[in-house]
Amino acid sequence: MRALEDKVVDVVWAAVEHLLPVRVDNHPLGRHRRRVPDRLCLWGMLVRLVTGASWVTVERLLEGQVSDTTLRGRRDEWIEAGVFDALADEAVAAYDKIIGLDLTEVVIDTTSAKARCGGEDTGKNPVDKGRLGIKMSIATDRNGIPLGYVIGAANRHDVTLLEPTLNELSDRNLIPNVETLHLDKAYDSKSARNFVAGLGIEDAVVPRRALGNNPPPVPYRIEWRWVIERTNSWIKNHGQLAANTDRKTIHRLAAFALALACLLIAKLIDWADRWN
Repeated sequence: MRALEDKVVDVVWAAVEHLLPVRVDNHPLGRHRRRVPDRLCLWGMLVRLVTGASWVTVERLLEGQVSDTTLRGRRDEWIEAGVFDALADEAVAAYDKIIGLDLTEVVIDTTSAKARCGGEDTGKNPVDKGRLGIKMSIATDRNGIPLGYVIGAANRHDVTLLEPTLNELSDRNLIPNVETLHLDKAYDSKSARNFVAGLGIEDAVVPRRALGNNPPPVPYRIEWRWVIERTNSWIKNHGQLAANTDRKTIHRLAAFALALACLLIAKLIDWADRWN
């Protein structure tokens, strides 16, 4: 898994290090237990991201160098400081600057994952025998590069996640460059079309259902389906996202942001090494 390669970890750490909050040591004697290094905690988070193991198991894999309690606490500390969101934003911006996003064709779709421990934004998954799950809505560029993402319950309709997903693109100032937006039949609704038009996206390919007096169906070009499916497979190759055991949405979003950053950093490294 690329997220555990030395080169990728080094770059992720370099990006994370300057985002970390400054810690002030107010201990009067300065003789308390030494703080576990942030880099070791990042390594533990990456191990959990890739394997999907519990925090207790990650502690064992790291031979007790850091406790599961410390790992969870450091993750929450970084979430509060906005580290993961900033990391994802920097990764997308770096990819756009060095390689370039292709926003001539943008695709949005959802993928579901197990949520074995329940918690926030989970629901009975209709495609997984009613087991509890989450639904991830992802927007990608023409080449499958993730641009925006949101998480909801597995029993939510896809169209309800369209607006927050597009708002993610808007927050990254990507909407003005979107030429064509590709959606599948699940997004065939007047409200969805009006929202997309309101953002200034004039060309939205949304196949219509051929019912009654509705307009004839618009064919959905299969190549755009495979663009988003490939991206979904990249994301769900990370064990923590394929079968999630977190109970809070902010924890799932942090894992998604870390996975996105690792994916884009790996692609940037490959780009730099392309002539070697």
